[in-house]
Amino acid sequence: MTITTWRWVGNHRRDTVVIAIGAFVASGPGSRITPPANAPIGGWVPAVVLAAIACTALFWHESHPRTTAVVAIVCAVAVTALGYLLTPLLLAPVMAALYWLATRTDRRTNMIFAVSACVLVVGTALVADPASYGWPLKSVGPTAWLLMSAALGDAQRTKEGYLDAVRARAEYAERTREAEARRRVAAERTRIARELHDVVAHHVTLAHAQASTAAHLVRTRPDQAAQILTSLTATTSSALRDLKATVGLLRDGDDQDAPLEPAPSLAQLPELARVFAAAGLTVTITTRGDPPSLSPAVDLTAFRIAQEALTNVAKHAATGSAYVDITYSPSDLTLKIINGADDGRRRSGRPGGGPGEKPGEKPGERPGHRPGEGADGGFGLISMRERASSVGGHLDAGSHPEFGFHVTAVLPLRPGKPTKTEQG
Repeated sequence: MTITTWRWVGNHRRDTVVIAIGAFVASGPGSRITPPANAPIGGWVPAVVLAAIACTALFWHESHPRTTAVVAIVCAVAVTALGYLLTPLLLAPVMAALYWLATRTDRRTNMIFAVSACVLVVGTALVADPASYGWPLKSVGPTAWLLMSAALGDAQRTKEGYLDAVRARAEYAERTREAEARRRVAAERTRIARELHDVVAHHVTLAHAQASTAAHLVRTRPDQAAQILTSLTATTSSALRDLKATVGLLRDGDDQDAPLEPAPSLAQLPELARVFAAAGLTVTITTRGDPPSLSPAVDLTAFRIAQEALTNVAKHAATGSAYVDITYSPSDLTLKIINGADDGRRRSGRPGGGPGEKPGEKPGERPGHRPGEGADGGFGLISMRERASSVGGHLDAGSHPEFGFHVTAVLPLRPGKPTKTEQG
């Protein structure tokens, strides 16, 4: 063989080269099994030449499995027609071709080629082989070897398909796990951002109201202004503590300096009312029913909704009072925050209307702006609705003819799935 031929052989898979060479080598002994009385003209040479053609075609079984099988079947039929005794040694090339065909095509194609090979080879043997050969040697043996090769190839294809499916499921599970991890990270970031919004908006609003009131009273009532400035210091200190606690959630879990304070709850509403009282907003808290044991998520959600709603009242409504009504039932709690009666003051801390108010405009209101909405055009209400929805509750807000603007949240005692109304 030339160097070019060796290189061409070396470019193929090792198993292909080994099987093709082995089938070719087996053709020599296989051609000599034929009894001398029935030996075809030319002796062993025709069988070896046909085996060489079939074995050479095996090198293309990966790219052209059907063509390879056709060439091998034709060579096997020719060997049978010449009168050689059909043994696995002479059928090795067609057996290998049928096996590789079954591993690379569908079951229907495999069956067509396998049955066709059996019919052609066995039919030729029954017609052309010497009568001295028994019919089992002409039919049963070749049929069993050819069908066995096709069956083994189909089993290998099924096994490879199963392994591919297992790998695909494993890869899908890995992708799903990564997507779930990313979703959880995004949800945690959203929660932290919401906490930061609540902390900053609440304390900055109170600090602004206290500073404005102190600036207005510093000349006329210095004693009262000093008290308000003292409350302002406490407000800013509380803001720094809450901000540090919230930002501390972004630290590593093994950080020993991470804050360990419990999350806010409805039990802290009286303290929240005292903070608003220092800013000039009187908050009255009413509780109905027996307070049950709330889950931490619902407790925190209720507190944050009350905090956000009271902050909006202090910032935008022309009133000096607000009411928080909490009603417990066996299945849920109803939290209602109501603006007090309009006392004719703006929440800037200055008595009477503020500069720039237009004739006919109510104090503390702007055109197209409802009391209780955030300055961002309603994002405070959106945040409260999202909080209520996150634990399976719902929130309504709007004006009422009897008690003015209100925010009403109905929350389950245990967090559940978001309601369809909130999801829509």
